[in-house]
Amino acid sequence: MTTLPLAGIRVLDLSTVLAAPVTATFLGDFGADVVKVEEPGRGDFTRGTAAGARSAYWAQEARNKKSVTLDLRTEQGRRIVRDLIPRFDVVVTNYRPPTLRSWGLDPDRLSELAPDTVLVYVTGYGLTGPYSDRGSFDRIASAFAGLTYVTGDADRDPVRSGYSTIDYMAAYLGAFAVVTALYHRDTAGGGGQVVDLALYEAGFRASEDALAAYATTGRVRERAGNRNAQIVPASDFTTSDGRRVSLHAGTDALFRRLSRLMGLPELAESEQYATRAARAANADALYGIIGEWVAQHTADDLAKLLNEADIPASPLMNIADIAADPHYRERGTLVDVPDPEFGDLSMPAPLPRLSRTPGSIRSTGPALGAHNTEIYQGLLGLSDQEIVALRADGVI
Repeated sequence: MTTLPLAGIRVLDLSTVLAAPVTATFLGDFGADVVKVEEPGRGDFTRGTAAGARSAYWAQEARNKKSVTLDLRTEQGRRIVRDLIPRFDVVVTNYRPPTLRSWGLDPDRLSELAPDTVLVYVTGYGLTGPYSDRGSFDRIASAFAGLTYVTGDADRDPVRSGYSTIDYMAAYLGAFAVVTALYHRDTAGGGGQVVDLALYEAGFRASEDALAAYATTGRVRERAGNRNAQIVPASDFTTSDGRRVSLHAGTDALFRRLSRLMGLPELAESEQYATRAARAANADALYGIIGEWVAQHTADDLAKLLNEADIPASPLMNIADIAADPHYRERGTLVDVPDPEFGDLSMPAPLPRLSRTPGSIRSTGPALGAHNTEIYQGLLGLSDQEIVALRADGVI
């Protein structure tokens, strides 16, 4: 088996829900040795409602991780975690700054304790600024980043994304920051450093030119539903079988192809639709014409027609569609992983795909505290008696 690119890198996951632990998951996918610290008796939120359970979500997002239990609310627990930290290349946490300070896990303290460790702080609003002590989740970050405001139909209230988009975007930013910082440490002798990532920043960085447009014209980006005011046609349409298909023919070349496919080549030559600006000015009329044509086809037939004409299109896929789709399967975007409780469990594959050192799923989410002995005895050198005492005191 090919050695994974992050083999030998130790990651301590001191986090829960969701961007920070997924940051560690992404690192584990590519070979990092990830140790997750969980609350004794209860475990991580994604385990499910029962104490110490193993949900399918846990099996997926705690894959390639080891589990130890430790009560950081106790001084003894905090002393143990401070003993652990210098033995790791990376520490990932998402506690609020007031908690970090009260527990002695703030950047100043840990940088002094572990100068060669990359310290990743994924917090709601960052470690600095007037809102730094506030808590957040994906929903709140989406609101604060301006993402929710621009999502939905113009005549309705804004809506949040159906998935925890910002959490996962932030996780990729966090993983990118880790490998960048490790590269600097290991090639330039730069030592460890602090990664200060605010959850909302992932959503804000995806805001295209909204800020630049506002700065230069005063224009505030508003909700436009499925349409883009400057790129026409690009929207979703209802087919004869009641499904929806998304198509994008917003360039002049693509629109000429679409016009020919619809049997209306004259549209692409008309003054009303020949240019991008003209199509934007006459969008409602054009969408009416396309909508009538789309309504004559089933979703699958329409997607096939459009793609064969080299016009990007796809039915709006639900998760059942995705699970059955041959491209997802044959490309390996989703994989089936054996799990002791759930059998062959479908989950997203390690992404992105690397040609020489692809990521791998070596284990699914572990039982609560399954690696206490390995870590506390093997790494810290605690004795059997000390382990028994810590367990009796509820520290682990």
